[in-house]
Amino acid sequence: MTAENITWQPAPLLTPTPAENQIHLWKAFLNQPAAQIQQLSQTLSADEIARANRFHFEKDRNNFIVSRGTLRIILSRYLNLPPQNLKFTYSKQGKPALHTETQICFNLSHSHQLALYAITLNKEIGIDVEFVRPITEAENIVKNYFSDKESALFNTISIAHQTEAFFNAWTRKEAYLKATGQGLIQPLNEIEVSITPGEPAKLLSISGDTQKAGRWTLTHLIPHPSYIACVAISAHNLDYKYWQPN
Repeated sequence: MTAENITWQPAPLLTPTPAENQIHLWKAFLNQPAAQIQQLSQTLSADEIARANRFHFEKDRNNFIVSRGTLRIILSRYLNLPPQNLKFTYSKQGKPALHTETQICFNLSHSHQLALYAITLNKEIGIDVEFVRPITEAENIVKNYFSDKESALFNTISIAHQTEAFFNAWTRKEAYLKATGQGLIQPLNEIEVSITPGEPAKLLSISGDTQKAGRWTLTHLIPHPSYIACVAISAHNLDYKYWQPN
C-alpha cells in the first residue's frame, strides 16, 4: 500500500489491541460542529481546559479541544475507561504519556484541520503531520536547519517539487524528535533523512551515527489531500491499521 492509497476504516467495534509489531493510526478532522466540540470539552481535565482558554482565537481553541478530546476518546477504547478518567504525565519537553501502568504508547499531531494519532505497544513512537502550503522562508530554514547534505540535495530538486521535499524533511525530523521526546534539544541538522519526493522515507544518520539511525523506521503518509505526515518508531517489520473515530 502506497502513501496515497491508504483506506481509513471505521473504528472497530471491539476493544482494539495492537500486536507487538503493529501501529494503529487514527485520523480525525478538527472542523466539528459546536455540539461536538462541547461534548468533547466535557472529557478534558482542568489543566487542558486552561490550556484551551489560553488560545486567543476561537478556531485555535476549538482545534485544541477537538484534538485532545479525540485523543481521550481513542485511548479510552484501548483502556476500557471513561475518557474523562484518563490522566497524563508529560516529559520535560512536553511529550504526553498515560499516567497508568500500561503497555500503550502513543503520539499525536495536528495541522490546519487534520489530527493524526499513533498507537503502539512498548516502543518509542512519534508522528508529525503538516498542511502543505508555500513556505516563503523555506530557503533560510533549509540553510539553517537541514544538514549540509540535505541542503545540497534540496537545491538540486526542481522548484515544482521543493515544497514536497521540504515537508518530507520536516515531518521526518519532527516525527523522530517527538518519538524520542527530545523536542528541539537536538538540532534538526543533526538528524539526516531522505527528502527526495518519490523515494522511501528513511532516517539516514543521527549526529553522524548511521547505525543508531538504522534502528528506526520512518513511514511516509499522505493522510488527506494537501497533507504530508510521517511516523517514526524504534522497530522494524511493522503492520499498520488505519482507522477513523466514529
